[in-house]
Parts: sequence; C-alpha cells; structure tokens
Amino acid sequence: MPLPFTRAEFLHVFAVYNGAIWPLQIIAAALGLLAVGLLFSRSARTDRAVSAILSFFWAVTGAGYHWMSFTPVNRAAYLFGTLFILMAAVLLVEGTVRNRIRFGTVSGARAWIAALLIAYSFAVYPLIGLLVTHPYPETPLFGVTPCPTTIFTLGILLLGRHPNPLVLAVIPLVWSLIGGSAAILLAIPQDWGLLAAAAAWIIGAAVASGERSERRVV
Repeated sequence: MPLPFTRAEFLHVFAVYNGAIWPLQIIAAALGLLAVGLLFSRSARTDRAVSAILSFFWAVTGAGYHWMSFTPVNRAAYLFGTLFILMAAVLLVEGTVRNRIRFGTVSGARAWIAALLIAYSFAVYPLIGLLVTHPYPETPLFGVTPCPTTIFTLGILLLGRHPNPLVLAVIPLVWSLIGGSAAILLAIPQDWGLLAAAAAWIIGAAVASGERSERRVV
C-alpha cells in the first residue's frame, strides 16, 4: 500500500522538528546515559527513575513528534501519538508510581542482546543517518523520535522484571513493525534495526522465561 507522503516530506518533518525542539536532543542523550548508569546503581529510587526517563522519551515523541509534527503529512500520526502517550502512561504508572518494574544488570545472552540494542539506538542508529543517508537536521535522533526510542526501550526492558513483561513490550513491538516498514518503503536502512529489535526482545524474553523456569525447578 502506498504511503500518503513522500520520502522527501518524511525527512522534512525531522528537519522542522529538530529545529523546533533544540536543544532537547542533548537533554535526551544525557537522560539516556543517566538511565544506563542507573542500571548499575541499586539505590531505592533507581527503578522509578529509569521508568520516568523512558516515560519522558515516549511522551515527548508522542506529543512532540507524532501529534505536533507528523500529523500534517500523515493523519495516522494522531493514532501513533496516542499509542506513544499510552506507553508513556504505562511506564509512569507501572514503573514510577507502582514500582512494579525492577531494573538491574543480568548476565548471559540476555545481557548481550540488551547491550546491543541500547548501543544501536544511542549511537549506531543516528550515525547511520548522519553519515550515510540523511544528515542533520533530517536525522531521527535518540530519545525524541520514535524508532531509536523504541529500540532503546526494548533493550532496557530486557534488563527489567515485571509480572507481565508483554504488557510493557506490546506497544514497542507494534511500533517495531510499523516503523520498520520505513526500511523498505522509504529506504531508511537504520530502521531495519527496529525489526531486529523486536526479534531480539522476543528471543531475550524467551531466555528470561527459561531462566525463571529453571530456578523454579531447582
């Protein structure tokens, strides 16, 4: 099905958006580094703080990018923005208010998968745009645009525990499919990472489930 906008229109949205929110991109990058650092800290407020940072990313992206910037070229962005705001609310309520998401460092395959997703979203994803396909200000950047935010969130969630992990991951997984289509339809190569992130989260979640089953048997 053809998209209701061209590749040039799609990239122009990022150019206008990046100019409108500057220097929020720097703040988002600093918060991302803080979230990763907090994973190694076991203070009483660590889990709530990481959830709050993720919630902030999803709220900014839902309201700022989708609702305020992307809707002029794609009316479906109203729905996309609503999904992102809903995800922000889930993270805020489940993580920051109810403290039901517990983060920490893990070992083995899940740790490697999470580290790869986090590194890709924070550094590799924007660098591909900056150096290969569409330089700044047309570049989707970390923490303030949908795709790197989704990849980062899936990576962080692999390092967390929740009574029902799929409740936290369902919206990022759905967006991985929606946003990942840009890799094909709009020739945005870094968005292949979204599809890989969805598969990686599923694999990592299966590994975590197996680990929990082994502990129950023992």
